[in-house]
Amino acid sequence: MTYGMLIDLKKCIGCHACSVACKEAHGTRPGVRRSHVERECEGSYPDVRMTAYPMLCMHCEVAPCVEVCPTGASVKRDDGIVVINKDECIGCKSCMGACPYGARCYSEDENGYFGETLNEYEEVMYPTMPAGTMDKCTFCAERIDAGEGAQQACVAACPGGARVFGDLDELRAQAEAAGGFQLLPEEATNPSVWYLPKNVNA
Repeated sequence: MTYGMLIDLKKCIGCHACSVACKEAHGTRPGVRRSHVERECEGSYPDVRMTAYPMLCMHCEVAPCVEVCPTGASVKRDDGIVVINKDECIGCKSCMGACPYGARCYSEDENGYFGETLNEYEEVMYPTMPAGTMDKCTFCAERIDAGEGAQQACVAACPGGARVFGDLDELRAQAEAAGGFQLLPEEATNPSVWYLPKNVNA
């Protein structure tokens, strides 16, 4: 099975709960965001509409980040999830430049949020993401591999139930039936993340 995610923009309120939950679950370094929310405004006053777009790695079928990696550190698993082997990553940022979705981050140095002295949580989490390497969303692959049915951190935290994770074929069919779309289709990467439009008439 290939995994994917469906995000309903009508249900997303732009609260950043997904971003915070991801940060807490993975303990990422300063400046590293596996999940974030972008806002897009349309129209002019007084007829203005804001749409919040939750962003993450798109786990593309044709993944340019994998193609440009000189060491083979960026790999696509059999289930469609794109991951980074931190032992092989040299931090060259080639993948960051190749990703059209801005989904890759660079772990700059060994410091934590309060400088060189790490807190207890940082001491536990940071060894899995060494400085000088790239980082990104993994669809919480460690939860999938554990086989205990735990939801992805962003899915579990969303108060509006805007995110659904599961079989990509099923989610794609659901999205297409409801006028769903992928971001940047012109890039021809065929993302595994689909969006349902905010426009109720779509």
